Amino acid sequence: MRKTMSLLAAAGLSVMVSVGVYAADLSEEMNERLKPVGEVCMSGDACAAAPVAAAPSGPRSGSELYETKCVTCHGTGAAGAPKFGDAAAWAPRIAKGMETLYTHAWDGFNAMPAKGLCMDCSQDEINDAVDHMVEGSK
Repeated sequence: MRKTMSLLAAAGLSVMVSVGVYAADLSEEMNERLKPVGEVCMSGDACAAAPVAAAPSGPRSGSELYETKCVTCHGTGAAGAPKFGDAAAWAPRIAKGMETLYTHAWDGFNAMPAKGLCMDCSQDEINDAVDHMVEGSK
């Protein structure tokens, strides 16, 4: 009887040890699956990205604005935009007058979105960009 009890005790201990090891493995797997996807990174920490360059302090020229914003559509003719330098496409628009062109550029017209989607552009910058395109397309 003692031998049987010893055997059962040994078997039980063996099962408990193997279950304990299995449970520890599951616990590690579970912790791995439940850990956060990302970490918080505060300004000044080593993980923080470099600061973004400040916007220009002064107004941008019409040429600069065209090269950084307007060229997306007016350089390719996307959505029917008149291409820079295409005198035939610009002539009927220029004939409507500069004030009309300024208004269309600022408020949007047909497929042209308001301000050409340049939400940080001033009215003067938009007008300068229109002047640049008109001068380069006569």
